[in-house]
Amino acid sequence: MSLNVVIMAAGKGTRMKSALPKVLHRLAGTSLLQHVLNAAAGVGAQRTVVVTGHGAEAVEAAVAASGAVFVRQMPQLGTGHAVQQAVPALDDANPVTLILYGDVPLIRAETAAALVQACGGTRLALLSFTPADPARYGRIVRSAAGGVLAIVEYKDATPEQRAIGEVYSGIMAAPTAMLKRWVAELQNDNAQQEYYLTDVVAMAVAQGVPVSAQVVADEAEVAGINDAMQLAELERALQHRQALALMAQGVRLADPARLDVRGQLVCGMDVQIDINCLFEGQVQLGDGVQIGANCVIRDARIAAGAVIHPYTHIEGAVVGEGALVGPYARLRPGAELGPEVHIGNFVEVKNSTLARGAKANHLAYLGDATVGERVNYGAGSITANYDGANKHRTTIGNDVHVGSNCVLVAPVTLGDGATIGGGSTIAKDAPAGQLSVARAKQTTLPGWTRPVKQPR
Repeated sequence: MSLNVVIMAAGKGTRMKSALPKVLHRLAGTSLLQHVLNAAAGVGAQRTVVVTGHGAEAVEAAVAASGAVFVRQMPQLGTGHAVQQAVPALDDANPVTLILYGDVPLIRAETAAALVQACGGTRLALLSFTPADPARYGRIVRSAAGGVLAIVEYKDATPEQRAIGEVYSGIMAAPTAMLKRWVAELQNDNAQQEYYLTDVVAMAVAQGVPVSAQVVADEAEVAGINDAMQLAELERALQHRQALALMAQGVRLADPARLDVRGQLVCGMDVQIDINCLFEGQVQLGDGVQIGANCVIRDARIAAGAVIHPYTHIEGAVVGEGALVGPYARLRPGAELGPEVHIGNFVEVKNSTLARGAKANHLAYLGDATVGERVNYGAGSITANYDGANKHRTTIGNDVHVGSNCVLVAPVTLGDGATIGGGSTIAKDAPAGQLSVARAKQTTLPGWTRPVKQPR
């Protein structure tokens, strides 16, 4: 069924105590509003209208790529007033309009789709839930047959109505033509002098339009965010949801409560992830990959059988099959490790390729380098790839041995099988199969005495 979606995103979010518009605060690395836009896309919206107000320019710029239509609510005079601003942008060819909220980010597309189905273009469908503490939510009052008769605000409810556990979430699906008529008739004769969207329920009942309420089981789906504490609570709820989904696919999580995914994590079979790992952007883990504790991995592909030891940072890199990385290693953008490559503790690799079996096991830097197969790159060695203005490349052939504490001054090429003596500064190409040494001759000064600290 073709569908309009209206997303309310005009509020200031005063309780967030932030200069950033509330709907642009991030949950699992994605703005609250983008989460709702993703749900709208997932339910198949033909037109999405975002109602902006506070920080409108920033909000609209942040999600411009979504293809949504923007309308502004200035000033903000209630939820009904917000929908009034959206009405001219609705497509009459879409028989159903779904109302969502930019600060209610965890609504599932399948839940929204079920609500749209319940509306069917002829009924008003509400999304309700039964919280442990109904507090001051509006109560859903049903008839004996189960149909909705009214939404009664807490302040107006009788003691019997306040005892009702089912409350309204604010999310609804309505026939587009009826919704337009109802919101045009809204009045602001209340203490706040605002236009309330909930008033359309009474209008529908009065006109004999069936009103139903679908009860959502997961309260997190309809939880709104008003302050930093609620944002943190929903962050954990979303991370728990993602952890359960990963484990359902067979991923072994050492502790699902200590995992953070801020983007998309795709895992093969028999993947193991230890505690306190953070995945950002697009990350792919092949079959049998093991991720040690306290790793940060962003926009990376890690092939089957690779082991990432604890405290390793990987960004924009590719790790080959059976490679070993870390602990305390850093792979920066452009790092490409071939099969069975070893990158050890306190080794940094940037914009470099390492072919099968190459090793840099300790305290080293490889930047802008092409490294051949079975290279052994010594501890404390670096590529000096920057001359103060431009980057230059180092090429290391197959089976090269670079001793400890060497400096390779790019551009420079080390031929296949070359050996570089420890402590050398290599500024010229090193021939294949030969030993190259570039360091001062060791000198001993007879009779030299170490300085002695002078008394004060």
